[in-house]
Amino acid sequence: MALIDYFRSSNKKGSAKLAKERLQIIVAHERSERSGPDYLPALKQDILQVIQRYVQIDPDQIQVSLDNKEADLSVLELNITLPEDNKSKGK
Repeated sequence: MALIDYFRSSNKKGSAKLAKERLQIIVAHERSERSGPDYLPALKQDILQVIQRYVQIDPDQIQVSLDNKEADLSVLELNITLPEDNKSKGK
């Protein structure tokens, strides 16, 4: 029975290690998203709503970031991928 217990415990250690690595990746991803101010997700949603009045775009096509260049200078950067056909919405 000791041999069977050995394989069971080594398998659990492997899956525990894998789970720990996955959790570390998730935590790192969450931290990178939280590095900006709390209002950035709401700002992104507002910008998306305004743009969608004129052009239908996927929410994943908007990237919003805020860079603090100096103590008194911040740069808001918007990257928006517009569709190939630039037909206005509703016209």
